[in-house]
Amino acid sequence: MFNVGDTVKCTITGFKEYGLFVKVGGDYNGLIHISEISNSFVHNVSDYGEIGEEIYAKVVAIDEETKHLKLSIKNINYKGDGKEIEESNKNGFQPLKEHLNIWINEKLREIGKDE
Repeated sequence: MFNVGDTVKCTITGFKEYGLFVKVGGDYNGLIHISEISNSFVHNVSDYGEIGEEIYAKVVAIDEETKHLKLSIKNINYKGDGKEIEESNKNGFQPLKEHLNIWINEKLREIGKDE
């Protein structure tokens, strides 16, 4: 019924500190693990929806025997149309990593500890 990579409509059924639980179609349940919610830090998974809310998620893995889906809402417009978000919004922590040494050196110069 589903394939890895499909974007599916699902309904949020519950929250745990490690992810969102959803119902997909009539027979499948799914988990959107906290690591599949955002490229940024996720403080509280319940910030990403409400019980009963319909969202979109991308299928990451399928267990046909248990009818369980592993899902992701990273990089898609999960509350809108389910389509991919433009590449420019997918950088996550990369800009911080790229600038960290520059900022540290600037701050050291500022406080007079330039090496």
